[in-house]
Amino acid sequence: MELKATFGAGCFWGVEATFRRLAGVRSTAVGYAGGPVENPTYKEVCTDTTGHAEVVEVTFDPEVISYRDLLEVFWNNHNPMTLNYQGPDYGTQYRSAIFFHSPEQETEAQASKAAAQARFPRPIVTEITPAPTFWAAEEYHQQYLEKRGLASCHT
Repeated sequence: MELKATFGAGCFWGVEATFRRLAGVRSTAVGYAGGPVENPTYKEVCTDTTGHAEVVEVTFDPEVISYRDLLEVFWNNHNPMTLNYQGPDYGTQYRSAIFFHSPEQETEAQASKAAAQARFPRPIVTEITPAPTFWAAEEYHQQYLEKRGLASCHT
């Protein structure tokens, strides 16, 4: 059995590379979610007018890695206290977001957020909302760092 998890944690290139390395992750895809514009392009999303976040859709085997474990990776690999930016990247497309695919994921995400808050000095601003339509990003964004022989982004 495979399940999906969708996370926004800044620029999707580094987020995807982080999740791809995990045992139990079957596949990843970068794309856009959370805005009303249908089938947005990267150029449109970068205008900060589509409402979409850059996200990574993770397909995983829950027998190998749990959703809870994926949430821990999410919290540990970005700054969930910053509203609409990560590092040098600014705009609503870089917001911290968990898009849940089931009531169970929502419950786990909310509990995980509450537990993570104890580790952070300021309030977590991560949105937790139902998974909307996932719009795959252009092919050149898929596995961007891997295609270029990079392990992570420079920031």
